[in-house]
Amino acid sequence: MKIAVPREIREAERRVALVPESCRKLVKAGIEVAFERGAGAQAFFPDDAYREAGATVGENAGSVLGQADFILKVQAPAPYPSPGTHEVDAMREGAILLCTLMPSRHPDAVERLAARRITSFATDRIPRITRAQSMDTLSSMANISGYKAVLVAANALPKYFPMLTTAAGTVLPAKVFVIGAGVAGLSAIATARRLGASVEATDTRPVAKEQVESLGARFVGVDTAEIAQDASGYARELSDDFYKKQAELLADRCAASDVVITTALIGGVKAPRLITAEMVRGMKPGSVIVDAAAEGGGNCALTRPGETIVEGGVTICGPLNLPAEMPWHASTLYSRNLTAFVLAFWKDGRFTLDLDDEILRGALVTHGGEVRLAPSG
Repeated sequence: MKIAVPREIREAERRVALVPESCRKLVKAGIEVAFERGAGAQAFFPDDAYREAGATVGENAGSVLGQADFILKVQAPAPYPSPGTHEVDAMREGAILLCTLMPSRHPDAVERLAARRITSFATDRIPRITRAQSMDTLSSMANISGYKAVLVAANALPKYFPMLTTAAGTVLPAKVFVIGAGVAGLSAIATARRLGASVEATDTRPVAKEQVESLGARFVGVDTAEIAQDASGYARELSDDFYKKQAELLADRCAASDVVITTALIGGVKAPRLITAEMVRGMKPGSVIVDAAAEGGGNCALTRPGETIVEGGVTICGPLNLPAEMPWHASTLYSRNLTAFVLAFWKDGRFTLDLDDEILRGALVTHGGEVRLAPSG
């Protein structure tokens, strides 16, 4: 089997799907690996490092994708700059693709993959079960997003994060409110605490309370008997009554905070609208919102994905693709996830395409010329 890794072409994407460390593991298992020239350059992995790991390096995407049995990518396939050309067109018909496909956001790519009879798996749809933990790219990247979101906030806030005692008097710690205590939220909490802030957090899942408090933050939440996550372990939508109570809580805590970090996503990809324009108007001048869910549409009504704006004295940051801002570690962790997926089904010198397997069935998007999305939840 031959695996191909092309250079990512989506704007501002600096990650690479496979790093030399993982390449060695795949080569040792008897798999051929080919990279497009410069595929790892923006993540600081030079071509020579891949050659030393046993891979070959091709001059362009066509030279590696057209010969590949299995393709590893970070982002969903996208159009090339040349009009009328697309990454899917360069792939061999009948090949296998593994990437963060997010089919609801990239329906055109999904249709193209089905038309070329490519079997595609979306890492963002891998079931959150124990056996698949090592393959969970959403968690790996969310960890980085939460960390980086706090650094963005600290840079934008016109105050210190920690409490300081100086000759000019004592500076009180910044008050940080984190919305969503999944992987990204917990990483944000931990980072804000390390910087010395006073941190509160909320989540729709009562089970998150213990995790939040274990990091030294205060948990605030709405009492509910509703089940807040689906069978796959992702947050699910709740009742209108719950969201009404939650809105009252959020308005109160946002008004009292210097920094608000939002990380809430449903199904790992869809951002529920949680912070209204009125809530923003109730915040103190100089406050900062970092909407780490901006790629999914944003948790704040005023977020402009990819932009930083100021509304009524409140800075609202809508960063896109925070993991790509830390490409070395983001690529390394992502690469380990993909390698775990490949090797889990690598048996007797081939990739075993057992679509009855819970992981493969859950992650499958296209196969045999058809869209084969398994129902979520």
